[in-house]
Amino acid sequence: MKLKVTISVLLVMAMFAACNADKKSSGTQTMDFKQIPVTYPLTRQDTTVSNDYFGSTISDPYRWLEDDQSAETKDWVTKQNIVTNGYLSQIPYREQVKKRLEDIFNYERYTAPFKEGGKYYFFKNDGLQNQSVLYVQETLNSQAEIVLDPNKFSADGTTSLGELDFSKDGRYLAYSTSVGGSDWRTIVVKDLQTGTMLADQIDWVKFSGISWQGNGFFYTRFPEPKKGDELKGANKLGAVYYHALGTPQSADKLVYHDKAHPDRSFGAGTTDDERFLYVTGWESTSGNALFVKDLTQGNAQFAVVSETFEKDYNVVDNIGEKLLVLTNDNAPNQRLILIDPTKPTAADWQTLIAEDPNDVLQGAAICGGKIVCTYLHNASSSLRVFNLDGSLIKEVTLPEIGSVGGISGKPNDPLAFFSFTSFLRPGTVYSLDMNSLAIQVFKAPKIDFNPDLYMTEQVWYESKDGLKVPMFITRKKMVAFDGQNPTLLYGYGGFNISVTPTFSPSKAALLENNGIYAVANIRGGGEFGEKWHKAGTKCQKQNVFDDFIAAAEFLIQKKYTSPARLAIQGGSNGGLLVGACMTQRPDLFGVCFPQVGVLDMLRYHQFTIGYAWATDYGRSDNPEEFKCLVKYSPLHNVKKTAYPATMVTTADHDDRVVPAHSFKFAAAVQEHQQGSNPVLIRIETSAGHGAGKPTAKIIEEAADMLSFMLYNMKMQVIYGDVKG
Repeated sequence: MKLKVTISVLLVMAMFAACNADKKSSGTQTMDFKQIPVTYPLTRQDTTVSNDYFGSTISDPYRWLEDDQSAETKDWVTKQNIVTNGYLSQIPYREQVKKRLEDIFNYERYTAPFKEGGKYYFFKNDGLQNQSVLYVQETLNSQAEIVLDPNKFSADGTTSLGELDFSKDGRYLAYSTSVGGSDWRTIVVKDLQTGTMLADQIDWVKFSGISWQGNGFFYTRFPEPKKGDELKGANKLGAVYYHALGTPQSADKLVYHDKAHPDRSFGAGTTDDERFLYVTGWESTSGNALFVKDLTQGNAQFAVVSETFEKDYNVVDNIGEKLLVLTNDNAPNQRLILIDPTKPTAADWQTLIAEDPNDVLQGAAICGGKIVCTYLHNASSSLRVFNLDGSLIKEVTLPEIGSVGGISGKPNDPLAFFSFTSFLRPGTVYSLDMNSLAIQVFKAPKIDFNPDLYMTEQVWYESKDGLKVPMFITRKKMVAFDGQNPTLLYGYGGFNISVTPTFSPSKAALLENNGIYAVANIRGGGEFGEKWHKAGTKCQKQNVFDDFIAAAEFLIQKKYTSPARLAIQGGSNGGLLVGACMTQRPDLFGVCFPQVGVLDMLRYHQFTIGYAWATDYGRSDNPEEFKCLVKYSPLHNVKKTAYPATMVTTADHDDRVVPAHSFKFAAAVQEHQQGSNPVLIRIETSAGHGAGKPTAKIIEEAADMLSFMLYNMKMQVIYGDVKG
């Protein structure tokens, strides 16, 4: 399969940073932790707004905040940001923490090189650049030249690079851009031979790859939304089109759509040799249909591999006449199969690499005449290489417990590359010799950090129902088990997404301040395959919250920390996790960070792509699922009690999880807060769900969160060290 460079690559790059655990100063700052006064803006309640759910009347007094274009909502956002910024500005060491984070970020970061048109391409960030830059070099040892600098897309760095793909001969580069972090993309084309931009422009692209074939490419677009609905209107009728270079978008050829099912969308890809076109259909975040066409056969029709959405089918590439497909069909931990498009039914599938009963097969790539596979073993990566007949050649030894990033290589090239990171190792690029299968460091960051002072341990704790759940804990080797350590517990728990070891500059700054960073691999994720995922969905979603609460209780019981010095953090579905846990157990935490969270579980499906999350959550228009949702929906379970210090974070251009979730939740918690802890909402401007966020904004947000956390834990900062 052609290598698709997506925004996820840039997100991973932004997280690959380091810190200096040894950096000291003789300066000491004595802190008097006075209560910073907070006066919240008055948030109007409309008591006339409610819905009847199967005989239950549910009021929604803050629904007016769903209209992000209204003058009243904009005024509310302005006033809330004034309160939040006013509070944060009174934290004495806020600028000190920000400066330390800037120092941590300021080093060169690279992605693994990938080959297109006989040349090598890679992304590099000099350190504090808002966006990473695309370079090209003729050979791995030749001078690198800039191909594309996203920092020049906009003056403030908020227009970012999305997906990209190269024509087979390497002459043309099609790439998409996003403004302000929105999921909406615009595709443009650059002639790499002349260095000029073509007139081609494709608008209203969303959730789309770019796949070249011949003199054009396949992509996915949605109908143009109504004015004012761009960031909140439901995204329906996604369809695949083919764009030929030099023609207007209006002439693009419709390749695949399904008007009878507007909630279904479709994406397209081509194999590396451009022989096969495959179209995947989806109506949720897991499970997809798959249709395949042999483009060498003239007007051949699509062969149907699967029309249902029960299982996942991901095309890796083709081996001759057959497609290599990664699937969880009859394999919860996934397997690799060969499919002959002329005989696409399941009875004719050939299992090439069988399911591992213990480890999850995450991904595969054909490199140097072999198949390189990444697996998850107890939530960390392993790397195995197979012959094309599926026989195992070798498991490649990795440096430590960590995560393997995207593998890049061509089917006939003798050299492949991959990135590797851990909680204590910033992103490092390795080469993989496809003949000897030896690995060696290709690009390693030079950072001011001593990982020998720290360690990562994996513990297993018992959840409410007795199930054993793993958790990574990263800390100083000589930490005191006295319950006084500032500790940050992170989780996600949804959509079959695995949370694996990754280096983060903000977490590194916490570590060097005698802090502890814990990651709980709770149900709902993909760490242990589809069964683990399903155990945290719909009316079993409470398992996810129970697992996270049990992780917190374990950290307290074992004296890593105490409730007053325990913070929890999660974004998107993880924001739901934090919101549910803080409303269920407000006594258990000192600080809470629900980030860009799904917090109104009764109405989430009515905005943008929210309807696609129903396979994980269920929907409030289903009577049985409503009963489950209303029990844990964070917005609907806020009550008059003392809540932890809370900072809700969202962004004005988030059209994945619309900011109305965070607006309404923050208003409700502010109204019901009975304690003295602050409840703030930090609303980023010209930013979205997280993709493509400029480095400057990442640092600012990280500094605000770490400062807020440490101050509310009554921790003193001494130039990177913290003493209670």
